[in-house]
Amino acid sequence: MWESFLKTVEDVNSFLNGIVWGWPVIILILGTGILLTIRTKFLQVRKFGDSLNSTIVPAVKSIGKKRQKDERVKSVSQFEAFSTAISGTVGTGNIVGVVSAILTGGPGAVFWMWISAFFGMVTNYSENVLGLYYRKKDKKGNISGGAFYYIAYGLKWKWLGYMAAIFCMFAAIGMSGVQTNKISGTINEALTRTGLTDGGDLVKLFIGIGVAIIAGIVIIGGIQRIGKVASMLVPFMSLIFIIMSVTAICIHFNNIPKTFALIFEKAFNFQAVGGGILGYTFAEVIKKGMARGVFSNEAGLGSSVIAHSASETREPVKQGLWGVFEVFFDTFVICTLTALMFLTTFDVNKLDAKMEDSVMSMTMFSDNFGGLGTAVFSVILPLFAFTTVIAWSYYGEKAVEFCFGWVKEEKRKHIVTAFKVIYVVLIAASTLIHSELIWAIDDTFNGLMAIPNLICVVALSGLVAKITKNYYDRKKGKKLEPMLSAYPEMNEEFKLDIMSGDEEMQ
Repeated sequence: MWESFLKTVEDVNSFLNGIVWGWPVIILILGTGILLTIRTKFLQVRKFGDSLNSTIVPAVKSIGKKRQKDERVKSVSQFEAFSTAISGTVGTGNIVGVVSAILTGGPGAVFWMWISAFFGMVTNYSENVLGLYYRKKDKKGNISGGAFYYIAYGLKWKWLGYMAAIFCMFAAIGMSGVQTNKISGTINEALTRTGLTDGGDLVKLFIGIGVAIIAGIVIIGGIQRIGKVASMLVPFMSLIFIIMSVTAICIHFNNIPKTFALIFEKAFNFQAVGGGILGYTFAEVIKKGMARGVFSNEAGLGSSVIAHSASETREPVKQGLWGVFEVFFDTFVICTLTALMFLTTFDVNKLDAKMEDSVMSMTMFSDNFGGLGTAVFSVILPLFAFTTVIAWSYYGEKAVEFCFGWVKEEKRKHIVTAFKVIYVVLIAASTLIHSELIWAIDDTFNGLMAIPNLICVVALSGLVAKITKNYYDRKKGKKLEPMLSAYPEMNEEFKLDIMSGDEEMQ
């Protein structure tokens, strides 16, 4: 009966996925990035240095320093907001997802990941700018924002805002399912290789239950706890992965030129590679690259902006610049290292689309580093995945709050709690779903979530350009009214905060 149910889900999802990831949505994603790139005058290129100097550089310098807490609002620091957002993006999509894209779409899919990331940098920037500009603060000082807020209050299409929130809820559940599926698969494979277990669904289920319990403890603490956990784990696991992958690539440095040539050749040439990877149509290669690129860096989904909106910074542009760095780090650093490590390690002529992506990912590490590689992969992949699970729980929670904003606060709290319980239960249940199906389901939810968000970002692209110009004109010394919030009272409050000279708020 369970198999029959999964078959029905697979058939329905396959139909929806074909529509959601058809040419119209691909054109919408690329077209939005191109439009924003033009309207912001290639901001992701012009202001890339500024994005480093005003985001990650001061964040690194501030490590260990005690920050002054603003008691008027329940928010997190810029770095904690970034860490929560990057933990939502840096997940199994950066390792297993890239391997899956290469196995099912060929090496050319990597090129289309890069394309989506280049334009995604300014798309993510724009989402953050709009998210902070239209975020709201309740009576208790809780700050909330996201795509559904700027759709409802910026575009003034509340019905579309509700649709975006509903899609976000499903995408959150789907994303946690993918991550937990990969956690259980990875740990199960490691235990099987060491001979501790024979593998099987029961082992995966127990692993999923363990992940659900730990995630539940973190999720109950809200954005503050999620931000703190993410800010501790993300730098640690990213550094380990970068060191390991660079080392592996250096081991096979003779294959680097051939790998780059293969990526560019197969981005436009779809003949079969030997007898291994199958030939694909132009649309299929782009779909795999774009879908995995969006899955990984989330630019266009309107998801990471939910975390960024909780930042205590008052300047939308400053938090927007975190979005530029976020996509760059996610795709051009982590995903590229995965792709190069995979393609320099294995002979593509011997690869097959039917190979299990998580198993091949572990093999990539074990072939380069032996037992140490298996051990390291068995630690960092679950950490990558776990931080994504807790970040997306917050996104889903905020979507629920938005959808039930009309309900009295006490009842709304119960509804949010119910969502958290369902979310945690489904974390464990997702371990029993086949790998490719869980990827496909979440690809569909991601596409559905992206559509209303991108429509709004396009419609408000002029406002993004205006807010950006206002910020940089003020930095040049021009006396202009700051564009900090769409709401006059919040704009005045934030303006006074900036005038007070607080570095975190500027």
